[in-house]
Amino acid sequence: MVFSIKYYNQIAQEGLDLLDTSKYSLQDSKNPDAIILRSESLHNKQLPKSVMAVARAGAGTNNIPIEEYSENGVVVFNTPGANANAVKELVLGSMLISARPILQGITWTDTLKNENLEQEVEANKKKFVGTELENKTLGVIGLGAIGSRVANDAYQIGMNVLGYDPHVSVDTAWKMSRRVQRVLSVDTIFAEADFISIHIPLLKETKHFIGKKELENMKDTAVLLNFSRGALVDHLAVIEAIETNTIKKYITDFPEKELLNKKGITVLPHLGASTKEAEINCAKSAVKTLSFFLETGNIRNSINFPTTEMIFKTKYRLSIFHKNVPNMIGKISQQIANSQININNLTNRSHKDLAYTLIDLDDLTEESSLIILEKINNINEVIRTRIIENPYL
Repeated sequence: MVFSIKYYNQIAQEGLDLLDTSKYSLQDSKNPDAIILRSESLHNKQLPKSVMAVARAGAGTNNIPIEEYSENGVVVFNTPGANANAVKELVLGSMLISARPILQGITWTDTLKNENLEQEVEANKKKFVGTELENKTLGVIGLGAIGSRVANDAYQIGMNVLGYDPHVSVDTAWKMSRRVQRVLSVDTIFAEADFISIHIPLLKETKHFIGKKELENMKDTAVLLNFSRGALVDHLAVIEAIETNTIKKYITDFPEKELLNKKGITVLPHLGASTKEAEINCAKSAVKTLSFFLETGNIRNSINFPTTEMIFKTKYRLSIFHKNVPNMIGKISQQIANSQININNLTNRSHKDLAYTLIDLDDLTEESSLIILEKINNINEVIRTRIIENPYL
């Protein structure tokens, strides 16, 4: 079988090159099996029924209508950690330019003439005195792939680091420096940190995670950095906070009209993942995750369906997306038994209201596979099914 892939934006060729041309075709069908994208918005696009999965070459998925796709059994993947180093470096660089007026000094130096250059520099450099990051306190909100790297590297340059995340994964815990002090309340960070960097996903419950109340609890010398998602911070509240000297500076990677040309606010043109290395890493990760799912039915790095992996040792595999209700495995197994087909292996995982089941079958014919799919699709709670033929046998 040849899978058809549609992609939007400039996906790094190093990633696309991982797609075996004997198994995949690119941009040649109005009914693709899967989509790869970066920033393109899919909210107002009609989704072809043929699409089984969407892979975002990046971490955020706000440009994808997750709820709608979930209801249709479309798996949405992202690439956590693929651009983490790029964002981390930009955060650390932004802390440096907030602590020392580097950019202002460069701009001033460019205005100088050649005559008496040395004397003029020595006479005026006191205008650009800054402060050091060493021994300052950084508060990191969210200790995922990016936040944990920011925390670890900030400690390495001599900062005191506080970290807040009520949902730290085991994987992150292993990577975190024991020198990073985890706090149980985010209010501790607001009260004690000289620099605050936020690294949490944008959800309904995290919109304006930092607003007027949180800003008022910060030091009046605090610098707030937002390289995660713009709406995590209430922009109007942060403008007021700087105008009233409630905090010192706000640095964000998400341009909004209200934030431009404001003293104390630095706006970057969404540069977080804009490195050649990050673009390549994200493309490769998206392609690998997508092809793994298409060829085996296994799911990893999905934000709407559970991680599900099972070794594919049989000729055929049944992939079933369904609602997370009691006795679904019994209903599905009964239909397979009624077709006189033996189940070799089975795994089932759930995520909130949705569930995913993989069933390896000993033997199938084209006729029997169609019969099984029809019977299982007639179960009310089933969303989507497909038969996968093992590409390695």
